[in-house]
Amino acid sequence: MISSTKFVRVCDFLRLRCGFSTGSRQNSVDAVMGIFNGPSDFYRYKVDTGVLRPDENQAVVVDHMQSLYNDLITYEHRSPSKSIFVKLFQNFSSSTESRELRNIGKYSNSPRGLYLHGGVGCGKTMLMDLFHESCTLENKKRIHFHQFMLDVHKRIHEVKQAMGAKNFNLNRSQPYDPIAPVARDISSETTLLCFDEFQVTDIADAMILKRLFYHLWQNGVVVFATSNRAPDDLYKNGLQRFHFLPFIPMLKANCSAVNINSIDYRRMALPAEGDTYFSAADCDIKYEMDRVYEELVSRSNAAEGVKHIEVLGRTLTFEKTCGRILDATFHELCARPLGAVDYLELCKNFDVVLLRDIPCISLGKRSEARRFITLIDMFYDQRVKVIFSAETSLNALFKDSELSEYDRHHTKVLIGDLNIKKGDSNEVASIFTGEEELFAFERATSRIMEMCTAAYWGTNVPPTITLEESLSSPDEEEPRHATKAS
Repeated sequence: MISSTKFVRVCDFLRLRCGFSTGSRQNSVDAVMGIFNGPSDFYRYKVDTGVLRPDENQAVVVDHMQSLYNDLITYEHRSPSKSIFVKLFQNFSSSTESRELRNIGKYSNSPRGLYLHGGVGCGKTMLMDLFHESCTLENKKRIHFHQFMLDVHKRIHEVKQAMGAKNFNLNRSQPYDPIAPVARDISSETTLLCFDEFQVTDIADAMILKRLFYHLWQNGVVVFATSNRAPDDLYKNGLQRFHFLPFIPMLKANCSAVNINSIDYRRMALPAEGDTYFSAADCDIKYEMDRVYEELVSRSNAAEGVKHIEVLGRTLTFEKTCGRILDATFHELCARPLGAVDYLELCKNFDVVLLRDIPCISLGKRSEARRFITLIDMFYDQRVKVIFSAETSLNALFKDSELSEYDRHHTKVLIGDLNIKKGDSNEVASIFTGEEELFAFERATSRIMEMCTAAYWGTNVPPTITLEESLSSPDEEEPRHATKAS
């Protein structure tokens, strides 16, 4: 049962965020810039004040981050023109570009970026956020890779629509490539791109990454990415991976790959399981979730009711909401045909989500498993506060199993449609075997574990509290500005 002291603290925190609004990272970013002399100084402060534990492996990564920070101080990014119409009717599939793509190397005089990879929970995201917050560049962007690719596909669609509106003639020797103007627009907006959870699981993403990042790097964009996969393991066993493989040496040439071998700090954090994660094996989950919902609603000034959210011309309806609180079931969020773009809209509309009736998750229901993993990734990245109720304990939530009969039939149909012959290497692609989902189960478990901790619930800085104020009282019992330990 949830303790009253902790529950009051959680609700007071949400109230501080102006009616359950989590706000953005910008408050803490603005406060950090100018106070610390780069990520190394910022990291030492966090260790000295007990916010982070000393970790030799993280310290090595911080040295790489400080080196990149120093290079960026003197870097002058000459961004291209912003308008996508500047060269709209030029042929970007030119022989010059083709030669450049074959000649893999460093494509501009920009500082070499970082690609930070390692196991779950070892502090990759924390370190990237620390770097982003301490970096003084104006044109910097921190974004989840899922979200970034959604934006890229949206921009590509807009360029293609603009081509049609201008009666563009496609009868030419080589087809028009919309990726170059999209990359040019991104480059005009951004000097530093920080990607969390760089992963390639979608063939549509895999097919465009090479050309997209070639133009970003050529335009002088610096990339800092975190990933659970080493560069050579990206899109491992993916469909038609041979098309993707040239991207890997490009990534290595333009980003230093650094492996962080550290422990999973999320598993060391004191969990609030029983406060934010209710298991049917331990309690009456309906009673506990109803009580939590009623307590949250009693502290909100908003009215309860149905909420409709428009997403790309579709309407998502949620029956039980109160202001920025959503009470929904696993079936509502993961059994319906929803995707990353839908879950991103949820994050924009709700700060607290009660996620009820999560079953044991396996490859037997592969579609639901993939949606749930994407949902957790989005909630985690956007710092949405989630209260879970599930059939089992967290350690038993994911289980290995074979694909369902439906998925096996669907796989056979897809293999036939793609004309993949028996014995072909594509026959064992991860899209068919479920390997990617099994790999993601561990990450999702680790993230849920962190999302159930008091540290996660106290991550954001209330807009009325600045870092300068918090620095003046580092011995405060529970500093509200504290960042998670991993």
